[in-house]
Amino acid sequence: MIVTVGDVAAGGHCVARVDGEVYFVRHALPGERVRIEITDRKKRFAFADAVEVLEASPDRVTPPCPWSGPGKCGGCDFQHAAPDAQRRLKAKVLFDQLTRIGGIDPALLDGVEVEALPGGPLEWRTRMQYAVDEDGRPGLRQHKSHDLVHIDWCRIASDRIRESDVLDRNWDGMGAVGVVHADDDELSVYTQLRRTARPHHKSGPRLLHQTVGDTVFEIGFDAFWQVHPAAAPTFLETAIDFLQPREGESAWDLYAGAGLFATGLAPAVGDTGRVIAVENAPAARTAANLASFKNAGAIDGDVAAIIPDLGSVDLVVLDPPRAGAGAEVVVALGEARPRAICYVACDAGALARDASDLAIEGYELKRLRAFDAFPMTQHFETVALFEPVD
Repeated sequence: MIVTVGDVAAGGHCVARVDGEVYFVRHALPGERVRIEITDRKKRFAFADAVEVLEASPDRVTPPCPWSGPGKCGGCDFQHAAPDAQRRLKAKVLFDQLTRIGGIDPALLDGVEVEALPGGPLEWRTRMQYAVDEDGRPGLRQHKSHDLVHIDWCRIASDRIRESDVLDRNWDGMGAVGVVHADDDELSVYTQLRRTARPHHKSGPRLLHQTVGDTVFEIGFDAFWQVHPAAAPTFLETAIDFLQPREGESAWDLYAGAGLFATGLAPAVGDTGRVIAVENAPAARTAANLASFKNAGAIDGDVAAIIPDLGSVDLVVLDPPRAGAGAEVVVALGEARPRAICYVACDAGALARDASDLAIEGYELKRLRAFDAFPMTQHFETVALFEPVD
């Protein structure tokens, strides 16, 4: 079937409409005329791949990775688009999600951009996990598939990961193998029996070090950390700029991970202020990373269960998982009545849903920046400031 492709949509697709049918097309760009093959059909729409480009967009480029394209590795969504075009596509997704789902006034998002981070679009990813087939061979999955593509090396992985022998070894009996490249240039390798199993350390240091400013974070090999080297310092700087912490204020760092935002808030609120970080992953070592800050501490547990008992607060930073914070947490934030909430989001749809709930609690979007922390993919990061409605 030949279609003319319309606007970008969330999920790395562009939308095409033919005779009342809606197709979400991968490997295409807005305005292109392409031949598509259906990959999955639902009741009201279908997913498809653009398998031939008949009229190309001026933003189309030759993918730098030979494993990118229909039926190949599903990790990168936009290798066929120039880097600046990728960021424009992501900005359009952000605008659409926040206005349609979040109810944000379009005028507040006028000129919204997704900013590039230093380092370029390739060789930035410091954490990789490969699936392992029944023969013990590692690889990357096709899009929405259990089928593996056995690559030579991943073009967005860091140079140290590329130089490792993980892809050359046999991992018989494993479901996955991962490799982590930390700031001290060490590599840690782990395996998992299956997707839901806990990672098992195989080689390299068990504790890794990540540095932001003057702070060195020590985290477990299986702990969360931003995969782009420039992401953590950029997000911290943006959050502090948005919140403008004052001497003596109280602050929460929710879904704190290693305590990145707490380490920026603690010196900003001074000795008379107080920072509480909430995290439930022991590998993050939140309390240990905050030990040198006399005015900061960590609580181990679930955010939704803990914050209703913490009382009021002046400032909040939250960096929830991809699903977002959810209505229960947002209601609790509304009851705590901070003067400012900085929301760090890795999913625009989740941010939009929580923004809608924050509006019900009397908070409105005041500032927003977005960053291309995952070049070549559909993903990006957004930092948003919410304050009480006047």
